[in-house]
Amino acid sequence: MWFDVDVPGGRVYKESSFTEPGEDIVAVDSPIGRLGLSVCYDLRFPEIYQLLRFQHEAQVLLVPSAFTAVTGAAHWEILLRARAIETQCYVIAAAQTGKHGDKRESYGDSLIIDPWGTIVGRLPDRLSTGIVVADIDLSFVDSVREKMPIAKQRMPIHFWKAASL
Repeated sequence: MWFDVDVPGGRVYKESSFTEPGEDIVAVDSPIGRLGLSVCYDLRFPEIYQLLRFQHEAQVLLVPSAFTAVTGAAHWEILLRARAIETQCYVIAAAQTGKHGDKRESYGDSLIIDPWGTIVGRLPDRLSTGIVVADIDLSFVDSVREKMPIAKQRMPIHFWKAASL
């Protein structure tokens, strides 16, 4: 997907003029668990993260980004926490910050969020450069998933009937 938008209070972005989106859902095994890979604008499409979790068994979601200052202030933390909660995964979100020339400014705010939606790591200043460290406890992932078994209780999309009132 491309970030082709006219940001309210911001400017027009047209990533399709210089990038090509990927088509694959990718998860890989690592020493810290099964990683679900995504990028910046993917965060607005929860179905990608549902596939990473329920079809590819991700335990940790990676979300490197360069959210704009306007969209970052409004949506960044909320969307990250929602993706962690709805997938019961850790989310590691490395975020570019600062100005990139005269036309672009990235929001920053690198975060690590646990499967319950709690922020367990954050740079002290969203505009700072640094490294965020937090423990990734896969037994906590298992515990959350056991206590709230959404993988077993999910209904296929065709279960739901369209209705209008």
